[in-house]
Amino acid sequence: MSKLAFVLDAIKFEHTVFALPFAYIAMVLAAGGWPGWWTVGWVTAAMVGGRTCAMATNRVVDRFIDARNPRTAGRHLPRRLLGVGEMRLLAAAGAVLMFVAAWMLNPLCFLLAPLALLFLVGYAYTKRFTWLSHWVLGFTDGIAAAGGWVAVRGQFDPPAFVMWFALTTWIGGFDLIYACQDVKVDREQGLHSVAARFGVAASLTAARVNHALTAVALAMLGWQVALGPIYWVGWLAVVALFAYEHSLVSPRDLSRLDVAFFNVNGYIALIVLASVVLGLW
Repeated sequence: MSKLAFVLDAIKFEHTVFALPFAYIAMVLAAGGWPGWWTVGWVTAAMVGGRTCAMATNRVVDRFIDARNPRTAGRHLPRRLLGVGEMRLLAAAGAVLMFVAAWMLNPLCFLLAPLALLFLVGYAYTKRFTWLSHWVLGFTDGIAAAGGWVAVRGQFDPPAFVMWFALTTWIGGFDLIYACQDVKVDREQGLHSVAARFGVAASLTAARVNHALTAVALAMLGWQVALGPIYWVGWLAVVALFAYEHSLVSPRDLSRLDVAFFNVNGYIALIVLASVVLGLW
């Protein structure tokens, strides 16, 4: 496998499918249509840069934790397939790209870039001291939606906060599910999660509540910006997928957790994007 392939695998590039569509959704809604190649290009660059910085930082910060977890011991830093220096350089390059992109968009984007970077880098440390880390992750990813809106409008408006909340609860919710597989190891290493603190059943219940709130927020968004019937068809599909996602996992059976985590949520992101775009017409 080439070095580039190692890097893309290490930062889980394919997981960009979660937050990036919401940046595009925010841009399209803020512009009331196509926002222009300039904006789309620089928002994409900001997203790629910010996410690369966050994931590379996370891999460096968690390398010793990963080495002691059978599920993650095969990652690139524990196996020395990539070096710590390489990942730090990658994180720095991602941060620079994000700042350049923010500068090219508008003054408010650039002004807020350091705050975004603080969350992108700081998230990696939160599970060391609080089980609220799931929502810190969701809040951090929610910056994508708020940033997409500000990139077009140069200001915050109510729909930006609704999308931010939707992303916070959606991503926080599926992270609550994902963390259930590491309960034993997290407790042994003194790491914090809802599952480690309160149990798997409580974590799955919290995930269901979060995704119900996501559905409410997406309904509020459709009402706020007066999206058409196609959006509401998409909204119903998302609600059905949430129900399916939660049917896949239980405190007694987490064997289909990966399907619930990646496949279903990837479809949800793409359905929301498509339904927003089509719902504008």
